Amino acid sequence: MQQNKHLELGCINTLGINRHTPHGLFLESLDGKDVLLPQAYVTEAMQDGTLIDVFLYTDSEDRLVATTLKPKAILDSFALFEVVDTAPFGAFVDWGLAKDLFVPNMFQKTPFQVGEKRFLKVVYDEKTHRLVGSEKLGNFFDKRPKSLAPRKEVTILIIAKTPLGFKCIVNERYEGLIYHSEIFEKIELGMQKRAFVKTVRKDGCIDLTLHADKEKRKDVSVEKVLSLLKQSGGNMPYNYKSDAELLQDVFGLSKKEFKRSLTALQESGTIEVKETGIYLK
Repeated sequence: MQQNKHLELGCINTLGINRHTPHGLFLESLDGKDVLLPQAYVTEAMQDGTLIDVFLYTDSEDRLVATTLKPKAILDSFALFEVVDTAPFGAFVDWGLAKDLFVPNMFQKTPFQVGEKRFLKVVYDEKTHRLVGSEKLGNFFDKRPKSLAPRKEVTILIIAKTPLGFKCIVNERYEGLIYHSEIFEKIELGMQKRAFVKTVRKDGCIDLTLHADKEKRKDVSVEKVLSLLKQSGGNMPYNYKSDAELLQDVFGLSKKEFKRSLTALQESGTIEVKETGIYLK
């Protein structure tokens, strides 16, 4: 562990234990600045001179304070938050700390409702000098993707559902989109997945697919049908005539992919297709 040179708001800091007080421990960075770790987070293992990792944020009186709790997201990172309260001037979301994260009205795309979940970035508000949540992520994306050619594998974080598809954060810095026509599995907000670049648009947004190529997708589809068939005892009540939505729910495949998989499995002598369903041979 290496001790922080300075106290860093919104980040995990490694600080030295300087002194004990009735209110808690005072922790110190190398430049001599200190911050209080309230008594509620102090343990017997915390001794003077040792280093501990803490998160720094501001309390209800805007004083810098430390906690051993880990928030859902630190400064400049993203997470899915649940709305726990609303007010005329903004909303509050649970981020795993004693004090909820504030989301000003100006940083909301639409009014927040208690109980719903919103994807936010934790940012530093220059006007109030506080950490706040922001739903307006467009300003934070790099619009000049580098080294992202078609078929390149990337990591994505699902952040929003739109009429076109699902918006994603690509490699933690770019904006991406997976069209609904490209999705054949259950997708939820907050999911982290592997994906592949289809195209990089002029506006810097990246069109994505969850599958490297058609041949690989074909193999995956066949394996999925075969695996579920084995799990079901060797027979399932589905065939070429089955409803497309039902196939999507059960297999996570389009009807075209399902039919193509049945044909491949029949031709290999693995299954038999009847009016009553599909059967392992």
